[in-house]
Amino acid sequence: MRRVTLFLLVLSMTLIGGQPLCAAVPEVKWDKYGLFIDGQRVMPVMGEIHYSRVPAEEWGREIRKMREGGVTMIATYVFWNHIEEQEGIFRWDGQRSLRGFLEVCRQEQMPVVLRLGPFCHGEVRNGGIPDWMFVKGCRLREENAAFLGYVETLYRQIFTQVQGLQWKDGGPVIAAQFDNEYRGRGEYLMALKRIAFQVGFDLPFYTRTGWPELRTPVPYGEMIPLYGDYADGFWDKEVKEGVGNYYKAFNFKAFRSSTAIGTDLLGQQEAKLNKGDEQYPYFTCELGGGMATAYHRRPYVYPEDAYSMALVKLGSGSNLLGYYMYHGGTNPEGVLHTLNEVQTSPGTANNDLPVVTYDFQAPLGEFGQPYPQYYSLRPLHLFMQDYGYLLAPMEAQFPAPQDLRRGEDQQLRWSCRAKDNSAFIFVNNYERLQHLSDKKGVVLEACGIRLPKLTIPSGCMAIFPVNVEGIRYATAQLVAHRDGKIYMMQVPGIPTTIALSDGKMLKNQKPKGAAQPIYKNIYLLSRHDAEHLFLGERPQQSTTVCPFEKIKEAGALRTILRGRAKVAEAPSEEDWQQAAVYTIQLPQTLSAVSSPLLQIDYRGDCARLYADGKLVADNFYYGRPFMYGLWRLPKGCTKLELRILPLQPNAPIYLPREAEKTAGEVLNTVMISCEK
Repeated sequence: MRRVTLFLLVLSMTLIGGQPLCAAVPEVKWDKYGLFIDGQRVMPVMGEIHYSRVPAEEWGREIRKMREGGVTMIATYVFWNHIEEQEGIFRWDGQRSLRGFLEVCRQEQMPVVLRLGPFCHGEVRNGGIPDWMFVKGCRLREENAAFLGYVETLYRQIFTQVQGLQWKDGGPVIAAQFDNEYRGRGEYLMALKRIAFQVGFDLPFYTRTGWPELRTPVPYGEMIPLYGDYADGFWDKEVKEGVGNYYKAFNFKAFRSSTAIGTDLLGQQEAKLNKGDEQYPYFTCELGGGMATAYHRRPYVYPEDAYSMALVKLGSGSNLLGYYMYHGGTNPEGVLHTLNEVQTSPGTANNDLPVVTYDFQAPLGEFGQPYPQYYSLRPLHLFMQDYGYLLAPMEAQFPAPQDLRRGEDQQLRWSCRAKDNSAFIFVNNYERLQHLSDKKGVVLEACGIRLPKLTIPSGCMAIFPVNVEGIRYATAQLVAHRDGKIYMMQVPGIPTTIALSDGKMLKNQKPKGAAQPIYKNIYLLSRHDAEHLFLGERPQQSTTVCPFEKIKEAGALRTILRGRAKVAEAPSEEDWQQAAVYTIQLPQTLSAVSSPLLQIDYRGDCARLYADGKLVADNFYYGRPFMYGLWRLPKGCTKLELRILPLQPNAPIYLPREAEKTAGEVLNTVMISCEK
């Protein structure tokens, strides 16, 4: 049986001790359905992590966590102003060392897609373009000699970090993206590609973001367009619940792109692709694993949001799921400015983001802490690894309407992907912030085979196989095929029936776990067991309550102004002088090995954490705890200072329904969780 896990096996065979085993390098090709590695069709799971937002000593550990979550490919931005904040001074030291990160990826056998810019966005100051570029007198992000000259210098510098680590060299760099969310002329993107070629880039394929529509196209075959969807957006200027077109991400549809991404920069977008883009494989690079919080808008993203969007994308025909973000991060220190997006910067100035924190509510948070979607997404990722070769060439079919209104609840949302009398039926009875009712008497059909009438519970999301693995049909979900064993996941609320091709009918089956099959080589797992399949024993957690003391009451409330982008401005440094101040006493001994994670349960507008007088973390309150990885503290630090600004009544900000909205500020508890 051909399996997607070969994607990593081929790479691991090529490398021993970080060095090529032989001259032969796995060949990478693509067709209209997806990728081939050494002739084997694969369905990658791509997870975004920004190397310059993670301390270098944590790279290896965090990439291993990503792999355990089912990620088989890394995406990372190279932020121009992280490496050349001051003109002519390039920094490739510490966590800015792209080469060091790529070496770790090679050791961890993880392919990498570099998102080269020059414009990235990524909630970085000016979208990553250094401040000094804005006084050069040349137009940015277009095909003019002056700007492209600066880009060539940037790309040459980046290539010094990449040289010898490209795929053809036995390295991890498999592809590159040019610019980001570009809506101008395709000739500009082609100029970037020519510069990359000239400085030495020679990669199996190249990409661009498929949104918004370009003013003029890129010639076919030059760059694969990649798409995205999010459950909500911090960038929307409205400060109420349920704005924008995000609800469309929860409906199966043939249209690949989103009209809701980046509306602060891109404005209203038509549901339209460039002509010919449908001939490319359907890949995503920005499927919302979570969402950042801006000062004026602070969405609370649920694990069901990420799972539903991923399942819907698969059911709509996508053959590479790329999550933005899969791993959160921490902004590095700037020399001239803080490096977060702010309304007062010369470019990309539509939102105020936290100075330090870029947690993104991603499957793995800012400090590598797993959020629930880290586990809930794993069964999908294992399925893609082991059954992607079968799913990828299957065409998507849409028996249900593709353009439902927000919260529309009259019919079940479902799709089918089929080929050669085999199929997978995708069901999604979930939409963010809406309650979709149970759907009774549902008849699902594929390849001429009807499943028994079902009641699809509210919130149910599932994939049912038809004529796969000797299974005529099943009302359980395939997860993995390893060592001759077929692992299936029971769908909560739906009785498990497995009709085998040999006529055997297994009805009302109950999960027995990975230790005991329900029939021959078929194992039925609960959702929890499927989410933790192959992970082994997880470290136990211990919790310690930390004492704290309030040493200063909050001063006068500030006047919240609207900035240049007409949304509420984050507090200034002067405003923070009016914050309530607490001290937090830490235990005398903390071991980095035990990964001590500080959890601050508070209510307020926003909070900052200081160690030895230095800002180390900040948080815009949105109903979840404020966290900090204590292993990053200066050695010997045993006392922290916490500042909280009060929540103001009728402030022009969006707080989710989970957040306590009582005016004022309060620190409830401070705890440290550690691995035993």
